[in-house]
Amino acid sequence: MKNIAVIGSGTMGNGIAHTFAQFGYQVNLIDINIDALGRAIATITKNLERQVAKGAITEELKAQTLSNITTHTNLQSGVEDVDLIVEAATENIELKLKIFKDLDQFAKPEAILASNTSSISITQIAAVTNRGDKVIGMHFMNPVPVMKLVEVIRGYATSNETTQSVMELSQKLDKMPVEVNDYPGFVANRILMPMINEAIYTLYEGVAGVQEIDTVMKLGMAHPMGPLQLADFIGLDVCLAILNVLYQGFGNPKYAPCPLLVNMVTAGKKGIKSGEGFYDYSNGPKDAKVASKFA
Repeated sequence: MKNIAVIGSGTMGNGIAHTFAQFGYQVNLIDINIDALGRAIATITKNLERQVAKGAITEELKAQTLSNITTHTNLQSGVEDVDLIVEAATENIELKLKIFKDLDQFAKPEAILASNTSSISITQIAAVTNRGDKVIGMHFMNPVPVMKLVEVIRGYATSNETTQSVMELSQKLDKMPVEVNDYPGFVANRILMPMINEAIYTLYEGVAGVQEIDTVMKLGMAHPMGPLQLADFIGLDVCLAILNVLYQGFGNPKYAPCPLLVNMVTAGKKGIKSGEGFYDYSNGPKDAKVASKFA
């Protein structure tokens, strides 16, 4: 596989495109919004410049990486000649099913269709295609160029051949792929999201404040980032969507999202992406302080 398409140019999409391109793959980065594509290329360029400044890559590799990326606003033209498509659109089941129906029609028959979904069933996604054996999950971690893990999720119909191809490809990206089966939340978010939700409940019930909760988990449990800060980093809307998938998928009240999380997302407080969540990012992530509501 040398030709890759990435659908969605947001945080995950541009990180996935960056990573593939840096390792020599030809990447078609696809988004219906041309302005979003421009922002994605600017972000990739900035991140590459940071790598150059740290001595991690050369100027020549930076230039080659950027030249390996072509942007598209048309889905059909962007995927018709590629070997692997990685969907990294919004965590919305209806949108993903629509994309995969179209991909099944537009992509060549032998192409593998992967989703970067963090919780939605690969089996359900595969069911809207005529190539269930070639549909798989590739759940990258954020920031993609830095984080080593790729959760490789086998749907009910995913073939051994497809799984092996994706495992080997992930290793070529200098990642550590871990094969998991298709159940709500897979492994990473089935464990992570209840912890984040419990941290939000701990705040909601007045047990401790934002900084206190995060400090306990950082200093007491050796977590590099506290759960509330991590929730802001992931996106509170994404956390809510994943918790809803877990709650609906298992029917277990332990996965029910905290009312505080629901209210914050409803109010547009989504974390870093909106400028405020549990912390206030009006002066940038590095100068985050506890949001006034929780101070």
